Amino acid sequence: MTPDSLLPADEAARLRSLHDHAILSSLHEAVFEEIVRLTAQVFSLPISLITLIDAEEAIYIANQGLGSQERQPRVEALCSLAVREQKAVVFADLTRAQQQAQLTAEALEAARVRNLQFYAGVPLRMPDQRTIGTLCVIDHRPRMFSAAEQQVLERMSDLVAQTILVRHYCLLDGLGEAHWQVVQGLLVEEIEELEALVRFLVARLGVQIPVPGEVLNLVMRRLDDMYTLLHDYHLSKGPRRANR
Repeated sequence: MTPDSLLPADEAARLRSLHDHAILSSLHEAVFEEIVRLTAQVFSLPISLITLIDAEEAIYIANQGLGSQERQPRVEALCSLAVREQKAVVFADLTRAQQQAQLTAEALEAARVRNLQFYAGVPLRMPDQRTIGTLCVIDHRPRMFSAAEQQVLERMSDLVAQTILVRHYCLLDGLGEAHWQVVQGLLVEEIEELEALVRFLVARLGVQIPVPGEVLNLVMRRLDDMYTLLHDYHLSKGPRRANR
C-alpha cells in the first residue's frame, strides 16, 4: 500500500483527473513513444519515460530504455516523489546519502537493482492543475542537469500533457478513433523531423553535458510550435502542420 508520505494534499482530486482523462489504457501509442525517444535523444541519455501515477502503481505508457517494464508499485517509483512535490525533481547522484534520504527504501532498492544513478522528472500537469504523472530522464551514472535543460524537459512535459488532452478530446468527445489517428500521425511526423535535426546537431557538435544552448534553443522553438498547434486544436477546423 502506498504510504501517506508519498501522497500529495490533492490526492483524491488528482486521481479523478487521471481517470477522467482516460489515458491509463494508452500503452505504446506511437506519439508517446516518439516523445520519449526524442527526450532521451535531446539529453543524450539512455532512458526516458512517461509515467502515470495511479493509487498504487506507476504505469509507464511510453518507455525508452527500461526494457519491457510497464508498471511497478508506486512506492518503488522515483517518479512518485515528483508527483508528491508537484514540481521538478532532480537527483544528480543517487549514490549520495543526502539524495537517498529523500526516497523510500523501496525506491532506493529498485534504483540500486537497475543501477539508476541520475534522475530528472517533471510533472505532467493537466488544465485543472492536477499532476497525473511525470516525464523523466534517467542515467546509469551521475550527471548534472542545468536550469536550461530542465526548462526544455518541462516544455516537453507540457507537450505530453497537451497531447493527452487532445487525445481525450478526439476519442471521448465524438470525433472518434480515426480522427485521433490523423492527429497523432501529424504530430509523429513533426517529432520525427525534430529528431532528425537533433541527430544532425549532435553529430556536428558531439555529445556534450550540459546540452549546448544551440541545441536546446532549437528544440524549444519547435516544441513551442507543436504545443501551440495542439493548444489551439479545438479552435481549428482540423489538424495542420506546425509553423517553421
